[in-house]
Parts: sequence; structure tokens; C-alpha cells
Amino acid sequence: MPVKPTAVSANFSLLDPFWKERVDRTVLSNGLTVLIKPDMSAPVASVQVWVKTGSIHENALLGAGLSHYLEHMLFKGTKRRAGREISASVQAHGGYINAYTTFDRTVYYIDLPSEHVGVAVDILADAVLHSTLPEDEVAKEKDVILREIDMGRDDPDQRLGEALFDTAFRQHPFRYPIIGHREVFSGVRHADLVAYYRARYVPNNLVVVIAGAVDPKAALVEVEKHFGGAPRARLAPVVIPEEPAQLAPRALHKFEDVELTRAGLAWQIPGITHPDAPLLDLLATILGGGDSSVLWQDVREKARLVHSVDAHSWTPGSVGLFYVSFTCDADKREAATKAIERSLARCVAKGFSPAQIKKAQRQTVVGEINSRKTMSGQASRLGAAEVVIGDLDYAKTYFERMRLVTAADLKRVLKTYLVPARLTSVSLNPKASEEALTGTTAVAGSDLEFEEIKLANGSRLLLQHDAHLPNLHVRLLCLGGPMQEDAGKRGATSLLATMLTKDTRKRSAAAVAQFIEEVGGAFHPFSGNNSFGLAAEVLPTDVDRALTVLSEAVFAPAFKKTTFEIEREAQLAELMQDADDVVTFGRKLLRRKFFGAYPLSIDSAGDESGLKAVTPGDLAALWKTCFVAGNVVLAVAGDFDRKKLVPQLKAFLAKVPKGKLAKPEVTFERPAEVGDFIETQPREQAVVFQAFRGPGLKADDYYVSEVADELFSGMSSRLFERVREDKGLAYFVRSSRVVGLEAGMFAFFAGTSPKHYEEVLAEFDAEIARVQAGEVTAEELKRCQTRLKAGRRMGLQTNSARAMQAGLNALYGQPVNDWKNYDGYIDAVTVAKLREFARTYFKKSQRTQLVVKA
Repeated sequence: MPVKPTAVSANFSLLDPFWKERVDRTVLSNGLTVLIKPDMSAPVASVQVWVKTGSIHENALLGAGLSHYLEHMLFKGTKRRAGREISASVQAHGGYINAYTTFDRTVYYIDLPSEHVGVAVDILADAVLHSTLPEDEVAKEKDVILREIDMGRDDPDQRLGEALFDTAFRQHPFRYPIIGHREVFSGVRHADLVAYYRARYVPNNLVVVIAGAVDPKAALVEVEKHFGGAPRARLAPVVIPEEPAQLAPRALHKFEDVELTRAGLAWQIPGITHPDAPLLDLLATILGGGDSSVLWQDVREKARLVHSVDAHSWTPGSVGLFYVSFTCDADKREAATKAIERSLARCVAKGFSPAQIKKAQRQTVVGEINSRKTMSGQASRLGAAEVVIGDLDYAKTYFERMRLVTAADLKRVLKTYLVPARLTSVSLNPKASEEALTGTTAVAGSDLEFEEIKLANGSRLLLQHDAHLPNLHVRLLCLGGPMQEDAGKRGATSLLATMLTKDTRKRSAAAVAQFIEEVGGAFHPFSGNNSFGLAAEVLPTDVDRALTVLSEAVFAPAFKKTTFEIEREAQLAELMQDADDVVTFGRKLLRRKFFGAYPLSIDSAGDESGLKAVTPGDLAALWKTCFVAGNVVLAVAGDFDRKKLVPQLKAFLAKVPKGKLAKPEVTFERPAEVGDFIETQPREQAVVFQAFRGPGLKADDYYVSEVADELFSGMSSRLFERVREDKGLAYFVRSSRVVGLEAGMFAFFAGTSPKHYEEVLAEFDAEIARVQAGEVTAEELKRCQTRLKAGRRMGLQTNSARAMQAGLNALYGQPVNDWKNYDGYIDAVTVAKLREFARTYFKKSQRTQLVVKA
């Protein structure tokens, strides 16, 4: 029997253990704040340095992007270390180093095995406190950031975001892009950067956060050793202008070279410390959080005016935005806007039901649990509490406020804040639609093994019990994807996976979404080059719901025509969005040229003609072909009662029809189009690609390709050093792979300026020649191996990741726990094997080279 919505509990008590977890907060004599949270559930740690400075703190140089500029520069060298030594040292210890800048903070972090926490503290302290900011590197990095700004101009979503903030804010520095305006940034001098660094990067403006398998006392000693010697400094206050109350609606609608309309409606709201902030978060979840949300059902499913719609409450400081975003066809934007406004008006008139509130509360509780799955996530939660909010116990107060929310509270905040006078409307539309639209010409547990149970019908059940979090992940996997699709109906598998999460013979798509989301659960499809399936994630107490939605989806899918048309339109819209991104456009074109008639020429999302040819009957037939016991793996990871759950899962799998999936009779010998190609596009940057044949997942040298991909990628790679660091030719440069079971493609790509693309291609050739000559150093190889092994360890922190990995191993005919052998496979790769790999695969006579430029 379905569970009645009113019977759902938000389960706030599940969060109680979090409020009791140990967090040591220490303020050193120099003013530096230290937060340490021990967690022994996985042998990894995250070390983060939060600098209380972001783009809104740049005073006279607002709009210059100084904070972001510094983020780029801090790994360029210190008094003790050359720039490349920093990334090399991190990689050598199995770590991942990165940083990001927001409006109000800059964060530097290293995630790595916990035994090397001292190394991370040392490196971060050295970089944050003792960077030398050499003039030649500052000049070189300026060119790199200019390329990044050009990339942003080629990204429609980023252009829309900047338009929103520039329209919604008139006085507050939020109106300036974090990266800075190109013209203002170009005028930044070395002295400006140094002065900003010395003024803001002082101990009394820093917070060091460590989360992971650490001894708090020992970790604090490391922080004191490396950060404690820096003297407290004068820290001048930064005056942030108050944003005046918005008194009238604002709008900005742009018409550019895009294929799909992206639009948003935003209202000014108070910041995170306001007592209404939790209510606004809850309101956003009810309105736009998931497929059962109010706006999704009203505007997408019923009115069919949008391809996607969601809602967010953004409350970073003293002022924020409540934002409803959507994508739609250009001729439907105004109708979609009116439909959203009508939906909000109905909520004001009718209010909200207890079931809606409980569902949103449950989703928020589950979100809090999910944010703690990794050490990096836990450290980020602590950093935000300390730096953004100023209170480590805020989360407890936040959820207590949320627990007491009533329908009257939600109705009040909706009527108070989401009013016409506070509305800012923005959109980015295809040029062709301009006149029609306007009428004018406008301007842990990862060490645990999976148990494998093989059923009589050939299906397989994988189990990993890990109770360190109240979380359960159930994933059903099948072989599928391009290799199983008809050549003229590409994208069918991805569409099939989506449709399986929608209507069943027992429930409508809306009822399915409501049923799982009201308990804070998630039910979603996945698809790729070789596999597809469904995943459900819930609290352990809701396992029956997970099995119910999964069972109804796979045994009783309805493939309703109306839903089919909606989801096909949405998938087609995503293809249109891809066409707007120059890198994605180039990668897709490269695949088509390289693979030709071979199925991997088109990714799992398909192509326009193929999707338009697919029918609901095709999906039903494809599902009948793929959903046979010999092609089904069910992987379960997390907290569960084995005695109760295993019989249920066996009964579930026993109902899967017997049979095996036929092996595709197609082979790949060599690239379809060999040679050098240029594609002209109206873009500000150029993207270059070189593609070669690569090994499939089952090849003996697959793990050599893993090391090779790492060798050519990352901040410490020789290619990155040459192309970006030494010559400043590109913002990004790396390798990538398209991997099938039997065949693959190994590619190099970079984003550069149209005038430098030939130099970048020459660097690709030079780096390939170096590896073919066997000139990879033992140190390079060791760093790559260490980074890959640590990355695998960190990548398996969550139940979902472990279930996916074990399930794919079983599906691809590998040992279920083969991930435990990963380190050995990687360590077996030698310089000689890399040399042989490069000589075997990277042949100019079998190369597809593509340049996408203006």
C-alpha cells in the first residue's frame, strides 16, 4: 500500500548526532582561527584555508577581480618552493589541490590521505602566507585569466548569471563579476595585486579547517608550527554598501547566438542570518526542488511550457536573491513567466499542505546528511559556518527553526518577499526570436568488500553494509548505450532510463516523484557509453519506498506518450544547450569525425535526428531486450538490515526475465576521418583537439591509459606547465578519453586564442614525442601513480560511488571487488609501458585533428 503523504516524518532527530560531533575551535595568538573535526570513517582528510576576502572586498578596485587573480597566483611559488614543486609535492602524496573564489571568500584546499595532513598544512601555509607573486608570473597569468574571461563570454549560462546580478543589484558589490570586468582587470598592476595580498592575507583574516581521520592535538600542532609564526597584522575594515530596497520591477532580455532560451525570475530577500532564511530555503524546495515540486508539475508537466525549472534561495550575507530559473523554447518564455506567476499566486491563495512541508523538510534533512558524505564536504560546512555565518552551531538553530515552520509561515514569506516590486526578470534568447518576442528590434567505508550473490536466473546482487551514516543507496545496472541502439535512433537508451523514472502502470510520473521526494529520497536515471540504469537513495527507514519505486519502474513502466514527448523535448533541449558551448560542440564534432559509423561516434544523449525518430514503442522494445537477468546487476551500499533486506532483494531479482544480451557485431579498426580539420564558429576563443585510437575497458593496456591520461592532465603535468604556465597560451589544456568496452579514443584538447592555436598544437606534438622517446621521469610517473590511487580512494567515499563501481565491475565481467586491485594495476605501469603506449596509439597517420575557431 502506498504511504500517505501525511504519514511522512521529516526525521529531524537523524541530525542530532551531528550536533554532538566533536569540533575543536582554537584561536591562535596571532588571530588565526583553527577548526578541527576528527572523523575516522575513511582514511582521508581535507585541509582547507578560508581567507575572509572575496570580490566584494576589493575597495577602490571593485570589478578588477583581484581576489580571483590572487587565487591563480598563490600556487606560482613561495620563498621555499617553486610553483611546480607545489603541485608536484601534493600529487606525490596522493593529494588533490585546488582553490575557488566567491563574492565573500577565497578557499584553498588539499584533499589527501590522512597520514599526510602535515604536508597539506605546510604547503597551504607556505602558499597563503609566503607567496612571492613574481612579476613575470603575474604578467603571464593575466593572459590566462583573459582567456578564462573569454571562455565566460562563450558560456550562455555565465552570461545570463552576470546579467542577473548586474540588474538585481545597483549598489552592492554583488553586481560585479567575481572574475572582474575584462577592461578593469586588464589595468591591474603588479603593485595592486601585492598590496591587496599584504592587506588581506593576514593570520587574523584566515580560518584553517581540517576534517578527517586525524588526531586533533597533532593536527593543531602542525597548524601552530606552520601558521603560528606569522604576526597579527592591521586589518582595515571594508565598507560594503547597503543595497537599497527595490521599489519597482526590473528586466533585461538579451538576444544572442544561442539555440534555447534561458530565463530567470529573481526577488531580493534578506541574508543568511535573518530568521526567515530557513523558511525561504524550505519555500524554494517546495516550489522547485525535484520532479514533484509545485513549479515542475504546474509549468513543465501540465502546461508543458518549459524543459526544466527549479528554484533556489541564495542568502550569502546581508542580502540575497530568491531565484526561479527555467529553460524553454524562445516562443514560450512569456507564457512560462505568466504560468510561474499564476502558480505562485495559487500558493498565496491556497497555502501549503502538511505533506508539502514535511516532504521539503525531509529533503533538507537528507541534503544535510549528504553534505557530510566526504571529508571535503564536512570541512566546507564548518568553513561556511565560521566564515559566512560566524557561528558553528548555526546549523542546529537553522534546523530547529525549520522544524517549527508552519503553512502560515511559508505563506507569509511568499507574500512578503516574492512580490512584483522586488522582481528582476532576465533572459537570454535566440537572435531569431527577437522580433517575434518583443515586437521591436531590441538591443569510508571504502575498505569494505561487496558480497556477491548470484541468482538462478543469472542476475547478480551486490551488498556492502556501512552504517557510519543513515544513508542507503540502491542501484540497478544494465549493459546498454550506443552499442545497443539502432543507428538511426541514437539517444534512445538515455531517454529510456529517464522514462523508467516516470509513469508506471500504478502511478503517474508526478505520483512517483511525490512518493520518493516526500521522504527526502532521490530516484534518478543514469546512462553512459556502455551502461545505463536507475538509482534510488533514501534514509534506511525508507528502504521499502526505494524498492517500491524501483520495482514499479522496471516491472511496470507505462511509456505514456505525453510524458514521452515531454522528456524527449527536454533531451533535445539539452542537445541545443550543448551546441551553445564551444568546448562541448567541438568534442561532439570530434567524436563524429573520429568514430564515423561506429556507435561511439555519438554520446549517450544522442543526436537530434535520432531522438526525433524514437517512439514509445522503441523504448519498450529496447527495455525488453536489455532487461534480462543475464544483463542485470543490483548493487546496494549503506546502512541496512541484512536479514530483512536480502530476501526482499532476492525476490525482486527472481522476477527478472531469463536471458542474455546479444553482443554487438561491430568492430572499430581506425579513425573514420584522418587529417586536419577546421570548423568556423562565431566564438571569442579557439578550442583545439587531437584524437587518437585508445584502448577499451577490457584491453590489457587500459590501466596504462589511466596513467597516460593523468600524465597529460593536471596542474603539475609537463603539458600544463609548458602551454599554460611557461607560455600562457591557454586557460585549460589536458587529455581526455572516450572509453567503450572494446574500443576507445584518446584525445588532447585546449582552449586558447585564435592567434595561438597552432602553437598549442605544436606543444601537443612535442609532448607526445617526449613520451614516445621514453623521457618521462621516474618522479613524474610516481606522482601520477600516487595521484590516481589517492583519487580512487577519495572517489569511493560515498555509498553511491561504491555501488556504481562494484556494479560496473560485475556488469563488465570483472571481479566485483576489483577496485581493491586498482593500486597494483597502476603501480605496474612503467616508463617503458608508457613509451610503448604512446608509440602504439599516438600515430600522426591515424590522427584526427580539429580546430574550432572564429
